[in-house]
Parts: sequence; structure tokens; C-alpha cells
Amino acid sequence: MSTDHLLRSQAPISDAGWELLDQEAIGRLTVALGARKLIDFSGPHGWDYSATNLGRTEGLAQAPVAGVRAHRRRVLPLTEVRAPFSISRAELADNDRGAADVDLDSLDVAALEIATAENMAVFHGWTAAGISGIAESSPHPPVPRVPDFNDYPKRVAKAVATLRQSGISGPYGLALGPDDYTSVMETTEHGGYPLFDHVRKILGEGPVVWAPGVSGAVVVSLRGGDFLFESGQDLSLGYHHHDAETVHLYLEESFSFRVATPEAAIALAGE
Repeated sequence: MSTDHLLRSQAPISDAGWELLDQEAIGRLTVALGARKLIDFSGPHGWDYSATNLGRTEGLAQAPVAGVRAHRRRVLPLTEVRAPFSISRAELADNDRGAADVDLDSLDVAALEIATAENMAVFHGWTAAGISGIAESSPHPPVPRVPDFNDYPKRVAKAVATLRQSGISGPYGLALGPDDYTSVMETTEHGGYPLFDHVRKILGEGPVVWAPGVSGAVVVSLRGGDFLFESGQDLSLGYHHHDAETVHLYLEESFSFRVATPEAAIALAGE
């Protein structure tokens, strides 16, 4: 799969420098890409892959010849997303000399930003990109939660029960926004039992994931086929330009997302 458009060969970065940047990006993105841990991922299909087939058509009012009927195939275009950042050439040179403390803060920020954008698109939609999010697509009223996180298992149990009553089988996963995730991790129930472990049991031992960009929390079925993410180019590092002191780079991906079964998820929202 060609990556020539990333122009990495034109950057004043050594092989060791690219290896460092790639490893740092992978480490940061793996943690932050919470949506991918809970949905169906297809691809990557390549940078030149432009649209997702929706398997549907729309009728055209006119055709070139009388007596001919025409339908146009419907597709969902992939959206290109880019997060720019810069790295000091001096820091890259120090890495080539064997430095173990290279400053990659700008890459870390860009990785969090683009992961947050992806999570937000998946769970809360992106109107301009034609993407409907999981939480907004769900026909189930959100389960209200209260500030006391000792009550959280009851709310998760109610969400799971709602999905089961709708014929949506498990196991189930839970995407938590940063604030909710911190509260769940820090809370110990009466008797010293960790809240995190209790929630996982309610989910059928499904994952509880940190998903920056999520508002509140969302319970989703993991049975498959309900939430479809299609990747053209998966997240990659590319080169933009450089000057005497700085190399300007970016993280980039192209993707589409669609909800096949709106009933297979339910949001937990603050009161």
C-alpha cells in the first residue's frame, strides 16, 4: 500500500528518528483510540479509497432516453483528518546521538487531538462529514446518572437491561469520557470492592475504555455488525515542510463511520 503522499523521504529525519516518532505515536494513539476497541473496524483500504458503499440507491427524476429508469448508488464519502505538529531538529539530532529524553510533547498533543476527534465522530456524530454518532442515533432515552459514583453500577445495569429487553445480546462494552473514567477508577464501593471490577461484571466482562471526546458514557453491544468504521488510510505520520530549526509534520487518517443498529447502544448522561 503506497504511502508516497506522506512525503516522508523528503524530511530531514533519519531512520532512527522516524522509528522514534512512529513508536511514540503508536503508544499514544493505542491508549486514546477508545472507539476502536468497541466497534467493527474495516481496512485500511488505502489513501485512494474514497467512499463507503451503503448498498442503497436513490431514484433520478430524469434519464437521457424516454422509457429508461435510473437510480444512483448511495455512498458515504470518507473524511480526511489531519493534526499538525512540529519537532525541533536539534531534538531529532540528539535522538540520533542516543538521547533518551527527546521532547515529543507536540506529537503527544496531536495524537490526543486526532484520537479525540475520531472518538467524538463515532459517539456523538459529525454533521459536516455526514456521520451520525452512536449516542445520538440510539432510540433509547439516556440513563441519567448522579454525581455519587457508588450509584454507577445501578445505572450501568439499567442500561444493559434496556439493551437486553430490546433483543440486543452481549457482551457489552462501556466507553467513558475522561471525567467518568477517572471517577470509576478512583471509587471503591462499601466493603472495599473496586467499582471498576463491579462494572465489568455487569457488562459480562466486556471492556471499560477511556475515550477522550465522549460526553458522559455509552454502553454498546459487542456482538458485532452494529457499528461500522471503515478506514481508508489508517493513522500515519507525514511530512509537510521544514526550516533551519524545525520540522513540521502531521498525523493523518481517512475514515467513515455508520450506525447499522441504533438500538444496540444507550448513553449514560448526567442529570
